[in-house]
Amino acid sequence: MDAAKDPKFVGLRKFNIAMGVLHLAQFVLMLSLLSGTTFDVYGSFLRYTPGGDPPISTAYENVVFSLPLGLMVALFLLASAIAHFSVASPWGYPWYVKNLQKGINYARWFEYAISSSIMIIVIAMLCGIFELSSLILLFALNATMNMMGLMMEVHNQTTKKTDWTAYIIGCFAGFIPWLVIGIYFFAAIVDEADNVPTFVYLIYFILAAFFNVFAINMVLQYRKKGKWADYLYGEKVYIMLSLTAKTALAWLVYGGTNWPS
Repeated sequence: MDAAKDPKFVGLRKFNIAMGVLHLAQFVLMLSLLSGTTFDVYGSFLRYTPGGDPPISTAYENVVFSLPLGLMVALFLLASAIAHFSVASPWGYPWYVKNLQKGINYARWFEYAISSSIMIIVIAMLCGIFELSSLILLFALNATMNMMGLMMEVHNQTTKKTDWTAYIIGCFAGFIPWLVIGIYFFAAIVDEADNVPTFVYLIYFILAAFFNVFAINMVLQYRKKGKWADYLYGEKVYIMLSLTAKTALAWLVYGGTNWPS
C-alpha cells in the first residue's frame, strides 16, 4: 500500500492541519492583543580613552531599534503554522511521509530553529537582556541546538548503533542561552525580588522545563522506549510539545504584560 495512504500517516496529516489552524488562530490573536508594547535594543561598542583607567571601555549608544513584543510572539506562532500547513500540503505531504519512514523530519528542525530561537529572544528580553550582540548570540546558539537535532537524525541514518555526538553538542548549545538568561534572572532576584513580576518567574521555569522535555523525547525515540518504539509517536509528542510551549509563552506574555503582579 502507498505509505501516503496509510491511515497512520493520513491521521498525522489531519493532525498537522489542526495544529496549523490552532497556531494560526493564536498568531492573529497575538497581533491584535499585544500591539502596544515594544522593547528597545541597544548596541554596545568600544570606547578608547588614552590615559584613562582603564583605557578601553564599553560605550552604550542610543537605541539601535525597537522590537514590538506582539510581533515577536506572533512570529513564532506563525512559523509553526506555516510548517504544519506545509507538511500537510499536496506537495509537502509525500516528502514528509518519505522522511518520517526513515526516522527524520527536516521541517521540524528548520521550523524549531526559527520559532524557538524567537522564543528565546522574547524570554531573554523579559529577563532584562537588551544588548544587540547578546541577543544575536542567544538566537544563534539556540538555532544551532536545533540544527544539531537535525544532524542527529541525519547522521544516524548511516549508523548501526545510535551515535549521540550531535545530541550532546546540541544539549551544550541549548544550555548556554538558559545559563545566560538565568544569570540575568537570578541577579534581578538577588538585587530586588520585588522588581521581578510573577509572570517572568513562570515563563523562565515553565519554558525551561519544556525545552528539556524536547530533549527527553528524542532520547526516548532513539532508545525506543514503550510507545516511542514507533517514530510517529515521538513525532506527535514533538507536535504537542511545540503547541503547548508556544501557547504557554504567548499567553503568559499577554497575561503578564496586561495584568502585572
